[in-house]
Amino acid sequence: MENVLTKEQLLEFIRKNNIQSVSDIYESLKDLFKDVLQSFLEAEIEETLGYEKYDVKNKQTTNSRNGYTQKTVKTKFGEMEIDIPRDREGEFEPKIIPKYKRDISEIEDKIIALYSRGMTTRDIHEQIKDIYGIEVSAEMVSKITEKIIPEIREWQNRPLEKIYPFIFMDAIHYKIKDEGKIVNKAAYVVLGINIEGYKDVLGIWIGESESSKFWLGVLNDLKTRGVEEVLLFCVDGLTGLKEAIEAVFPKSDIQRCIIHQLRNSFKYVSYKHIKEFSKDFKRVYQATNEEEAFENFCQIKEKWGKQYPYAFRSWESNWEMLTSFFKFPPEIRRIIYTTNIIEGVHRQFRKVTKSKSVFPNDIALEKMLYLATKNVVRKWTQRYRNWDMILNQLLIMYPERLREYIK
Repeated sequence: MENVLTKEQLLEFIRKNNIQSVSDIYESLKDLFKDVLQSFLEAEIEETLGYEKYDVKNKQTTNSRNGYTQKTVKTKFGEMEIDIPRDREGEFEPKIIPKYKRDISEIEDKIIALYSRGMTTRDIHEQIKDIYGIEVSAEMVSKITEKIIPEIREWQNRPLEKIYPFIFMDAIHYKIKDEGKIVNKAAYVVLGINIEGYKDVLGIWIGESESSKFWLGVLNDLKTRGVEEVLLFCVDGLTGLKEAIEAVFPKSDIQRCIIHQLRNSFKYVSYKHIKEFSKDFKRVYQATNEEEAFENFCQIKEKWGKQYPYAFRSWESNWEMLTSFFKFPPEIRRIIYTTNIIEGVHRQFRKVTKSKSVFPNDIALEKMLYLATKNVVRKWTQRYRNWDMILNQLLIMYPERLREYIK
């Protein structure tokens, strides 16, 4: 029995009901969800009795329909009245709304949970059908997940802590439909480690393909939301990002990601030499101090420089930002010399978005990344190992900037 509402039917429903406001939309969704439940109840009693309504000639049972009992149930759309079909012999036991059950909101929770794990709306439609036997259209799935948009806005604008010793910034790219065209956009992700040593995703911004101008807006947003002090930013090698950070947080140190830098160098190196080239460069970023690192860099350049001159230019022009981590002790170096911490978040994003080659709009991408972020952050229950020692070292290095924030 097919009960899926098409897009055209939804549009007709909107026109017919004169929907003109958000509250009208909410009420219409409530009615649509009620229709879905009612359709399933009719399908259930049909299966129990073995014949369709009014199809008496195919009836092979002494049992028959016996009107309806009205029941008030609780859903995420609020309370609604459902007409529960009855049969004369009392054999009908609804599965979707059991006799004594009055809260059925878990169906919507299930839809949002499946969406957060990267399932397409059509896959969710099949999953809900298999689990509950309900026909939920792809459009209905989208509408249900749109209920989390206010939650996303609240999360994105929430006040932040006054100080983060370390903030990591990176972007991940997606294809999104925009005014009828498919364009490349970036999801700008900011992750912070607070004064207690706990990680958190501070925000996700969807914008034009990665640019220093957009990052400047992100940094100003962090400041507006309450961030006063950042000891060190860990970033990739985007041109102009250093200037953007200095404009908003002029006292902060900047560490460019060593792994990003190596990948950039590899573009100029023959595949047959990458393994050896990479092994040689470990002597740079694993050196004891900056002086040793520079000496090793010069030796590596002497070995490879004539063959691959472009592989070294970015190291030379950005040496100061690439070697900021050498001023810190080993415990802190392991945290900041690479943006691997944020790459781990990106891996989770890729898992849940791999089924989407193109997103219909920014909101669709926001919903999926926000739900994935909630799943990631929920697991971050432990603070960094040896954080007490790390904090003491930071207090020695930045006494004036840290003391007022230590409770």
